[in-house]
Amino acid sequence: MPVSPEMPATPCVSGSWNQRLLARQAARRDAGLWRERRVHRRDATLDFAGNDYLGLARDPRLAEAAAIGARHHGAGARASQLVSGHLEIHRHLEARLAALVGRPRALLFTSGYLANLGVLQALCDGTTAIFQDRLNHASLLDGARLAGAPSRRFHHGDLDDLACLLERTDPATPRLVVSDGVFSMDGDIADVAGLVGLCRRHDAWLMVDDAHGLGVLGAHGDGCVGRAHASDEVPVLMGTLGKALGSAGAFVAGSELLIEHLLQFARPCIYTTAEPPGVSAATLAALDILEQEPERRARLHAHIARFRTGAEALGLRLLPSTTPIQPLLLGDNARTLHWAEALRARGLLVGAIRPPTVPRGQARLRITLSAAHETSQIDRLLDALAELATKENRS
Repeated sequence: MPVSPEMPATPCVSGSWNQRLLARQAARRDAGLWRERRVHRRDATLDFAGNDYLGLARDPRLAEAAAIGARHHGAGARASQLVSGHLEIHRHLEARLAALVGRPRALLFTSGYLANLGVLQALCDGTTAIFQDRLNHASLLDGARLAGAPSRRFHHGDLDDLACLLERTDPATPRLVVSDGVFSMDGDIADVAGLVGLCRRHDAWLMVDDAHGLGVLGAHGDGCVGRAHASDEVPVLMGTLGKALGSAGAFVAGSELLIEHLLQFARPCIYTTAEPPGVSAATLAALDILEQEPERRARLHAHIARFRTGAEALGLRLLPSTTPIQPLLLGDNARTLHWAEALRARGLLVGAIRPPTVPRGQARLRITLSAAHETSQIDRLLDALAELATKENRS
């Protein structure tokens, strides 16, 4: 029964629950880890925090394609993929994505997080051994938990450590090695060829989450895996559509057998309404631009080189990344927040990344670059960082 405007709603949470929530929130505030959601107004700040690596999110061609797609197919898909929500535009997009990364088939998901949950839940159970890089995205760790499969964490990028873990595992145990392609907080790239070789020697499958590599890396913007490594080398490949491709959603690409298995067993696919068709139309437009305008990737990589050269000249402590993700390691939570707020006051938006997203003591500014940036804007960011560093050194 709805509550009338005149009657106060009865609290639905007990006092003990209120105290529990307040205590946990207070602990997070005291640790300097409190997060806030802000309304970001277009053009109010220069965005060096997002993942729009090719500058396509605001491209009018994507907006127009989305509008046409919505007018033609409707604002929503109306049902899940296995009911009546799988439309011709979805089929067409899946085929284009499979071709981009050199796989027989692809399957759409509504987010990268759900794609990773779905894959790991569908492929693994309590009898499976999963081996994960320590810096893998949270969705990969959560997917293993959802599957009830034990995860063994190998040291970041350490193939020798992974080899030791694989050697100590019963050869009869199904084994899945899972790694980010480009690590979202450090910006470095996995040694995919090395992972492929290890997995072959130990009869393990390999899954790569290439969310931050797709559209940016590879000869065709096909990512750090793509056409360079076939399905027999990297059987499970995940990519997202809301970063370099500027729209939304995700996909998993692989063999006919894999995709049919996911359609039968991946719960986030089976029990979720299919992607809005306008979003699929925008992604198709983004794929056209990716193919027809390679100069966007060239401009992005020129920006990366310019920023790194300038930051190194200032003595700033950058992590060794050749991707659009440029982490400036500051270490202390309060210092990181101070720098981020000082940059915001200068009209520059960067990410202030603190634990638990990164290990304790490794708080950093996560600076991300885009093909949409101008060189003068890169220089403006460098000037502001130089000013902050100078003030800090004087104090």
